[in-house]
Amino acid sequence: MRADALKQAEHAIGIAQAAGADDVVATISQSRDVTFEYRDGALEKVKDTTSQGLGIQVYANGRYSSHQTTDLKPQRLKSFVAEAVAITKALEPDEFRQITPPALFEGRSEIDLDLVDPRVAEISREQRLAWCEAIDTIATGHPKVISATAGVYDGTYGSTTVSSNGFFGSRELTYCWYGSEITLRDQGDKRAEDSFYVGSPHLETLPDATTVADTALQRVLSRLNSEKGPTVKTTMIVDSRAASSLIGRLLGPANARRVQQGQSYWADLVGEQAFSDTLTIIDDPLIRRGFASRHFDDEGIAAKVMPVVENGVVRNLYVDTYYGRKAGLLPTTGSPSNRRVGTGSKSLQELLADVGTGVYVTSWLGGNADNTTGDFSLGIRGHMIENGQIGRPVGEMNVTGNLRDLFSRLEMTGNDVYPYSSTLSPSLVFAGVDFSGV
Repeated sequence: MRADALKQAEHAIGIAQAAGADDVVATISQSRDVTFEYRDGALEKVKDTTSQGLGIQVYANGRYSSHQTTDLKPQRLKSFVAEAVAITKALEPDEFRQITPPALFEGRSEIDLDLVDPRVAEISREQRLAWCEAIDTIATGHPKVISATAGVYDGTYGSTTVSSNGFFGSRELTYCWYGSEITLRDQGDKRAEDSFYVGSPHLETLPDATTVADTALQRVLSRLNSEKGPTVKTTMIVDSRAASSLIGRLLGPANARRVQQGQSYWADLVGEQAFSDTLTIIDDPLIRRGFASRHFDDEGIAAKVMPVVENGVVRNLYVDTYYGRKAGLLPTTGSPSNRRVGTGSKSLQELLADVGTGVYVTSWLGGNADNTTGDFSLGIRGHMIENGQIGRPVGEMNVTGNLRDLFSRLEMTGNDVYPYSSTLSPSLVFAGVDFSGV
């Protein structure tokens, strides 16, 4: 695929330049995505989608636009690219929109990220059904089950990108996920719900399907007899699985676009001790088999390990070339890859014992965070921490505050990194957090 894709991308660039483009970036991609879903003992959904396409970015006379097509027939491709150039020339000029400088392509790592498992493309219908049935047997085996869905999701992806100023890069990856969502009958008209899924680029690293199903069932069983939580100011432990979302909200405005538009509380934090010295976040695109591993980003910038926060001190923001020029910031990378959150030495059980009393958050139920101020209000689901143990389940309560202040209150991190995410975070312990409930 790579050789043919290279020829197609170079051909598209030639057409664009002949039509009057100054610079061009062309990407040829191909993917296959397969879905099998089993619901309440029967196969409910099967989807097998294969797609290919061309994405082209055109720079002409100080103007820029991007276009996509799935029709790669030679004659249609020629007219599509020529039309894209004509559209670009009709736009308003933008002095800040320029093709990525070749200097940013340099220093690309040659490390093998090991993102392709050939066996994923060979998964049979029978194997997907076997996984679904094994998960479903456990998920529907409890007498309180109202409904359960078992899902298997796998696929392959490949792309080749070429630019008129010397960039060439290709990406290939595979993935396979499976797991279950379960709803149980609770007291009266109440229902308890939860889910658990696992995934990996490689089949060999996936836990057994029955183990995954049992984890999903145990999670939802722990939600039975949930009550409204109290209004209290106390210590909060965020489960490692839920921590990735919180880290995402923290870093949401840590980029040049938000800074340039005056919509980020990170604007003046580089070099500052902005958070607890317990907090370290490293953007690491070079993790072997990582969910967001890559050799280059969407602009072709060579991937490098980048500290975002080190012991509470802000070191870098996500800076792409366009908004970097507008904001007067040097480019780093425009989008996140894998994020490694610094770990401590204690297990979740040891963290619970140390805390003694508080709230253990296992998932978030909506809410919002203001990118400009950092103020937030989030619905939570979890358990009270009682005598150093996970206690009664609670819900229908909110946690409120300011993200910068919250992460200044980070006291401890665990050693229990959640592996099924591009944000590799352990459990997080925060002091003096405000909860509203009963």
